[in-house]
Amino acid sequence: MTKHRADHRTAPTGSRVKNFLRLEHSPSAAPRALHQRPQTTDDAKRLQHFLRIARGQQA
Repeated sequence: MTKHRADHRTAPTGSRVKNFLRLEHSPSAAPRALHQRPQTTDDAKRLQHFLRIARGQQA
């Protein structure tokens, strides 16, 4: 039995990469600032809680 037409993926066109590079090379500093902002300590604490819950430990 063959797959349905909707189940076949088309070849990627690279449009996502093209749009990402367009934003990255734009003269505006806003997209670059989002990629280069420092990681906050809240993210580390959130990861610790996630891993604790994943291991099955209760608070």
